[in-house]
Amino acid sequence: MNTTQFYGVHTALVTPMHNDGSVAYDELSALVEKQVAEGINGLVAVGTTGESPTLDHDEHSQVIQTVADAAAGKVPVLAGTGSNSTTEAVSLTKRAAANDGVTGMLVVAPYYNKPSAEGLFRHFSAIAESTEKPIILYSIPGRCGIDIPVDVCARLFEKYPHVCGIKEAGGASSRVAALAQKLGDDYLILSGDDGLTLPFMSFGAKGVISVASNFVVKELVEMVQLCLKNDFAAADKINRRFQPLFGDLFIQPNPVPCKVAMQKLGIISSSAVRLPLCEMTAETEAQLLATLKEVGY
Repeated sequence: MNTTQFYGVHTALVTPMHNDGSVAYDELSALVEKQVAEGINGLVAVGTTGESPTLDHDEHSQVIQTVADAAAGKVPVLAGTGSNSTTEAVSLTKRAAANDGVTGMLVVAPYYNKPSAEGLFRHFSAIAESTEKPIILYSIPGRCGIDIPVDVCARLFEKYPHVCGIKEAGGASSRVAALAQKLGDDYLILSGDDGLTLPFMSFGAKGVISVASNFVVKELVEMVQLCLKNDFAAADKINRRFQPLFGDLFIQPNPVPCKVAMQKLGIISSSAVRLPLCEMTAETEAQLLATLKEVGY
């Protein structure tokens, strides 16, 4: 399967909400249109940044539909369809795959129940057998309690060629190197951490699924394109500029700081999130806004 369509920067979209906590679908459409106009390479609907844990299944599908409709085939759209329940993940995947505007799936490792390597293989196998569209695995041990072993990725890729990549958010360049060495250039690796995009790409990643690109699009697209051209010196100038922001977007749980920044920049009308997430403290908000000013936003 050709994975070059997924090279570059994919925004892990926030799900805009009204102050009452309902989804602001009109603002989501406008956000997607803005992203496309500014040159984003791809979009992710209903990832962690999109508050997938607190969207119900109907909202989950409607957010994906809204993103796909607004993108209008101009960029790839990845739908977040993972769960710690295999049956639920298969159901979400089937619903998303039925949407012609969805290019592929982003499927997180099962969280909380901490399956074995064999359990992971069977879980992802069941999902793979439910669709022929590309599947990007998502390994984030800080949230799931486990990573997806390199050998499991290799077994899946060998048996199901459309399970063709991984969003790597474990924080270790050595793991990116191991994935690249084991699976080769046909296997897609995307950074799952803005602050590690450049080092991950130096070890074989081909882009990033980004939180910061919800509002920093052009510069991050330029940085990743420079990395793809092996001009890491030029890319590092951009990387160094935004490192303080990459850190402060996680000064409180994601996507709380990102939504605050986007409201301050006039991109969304409210920074509302759903419980158990809540607003930033005055101190951390002040720090975030100072950092935004520091990086030129």
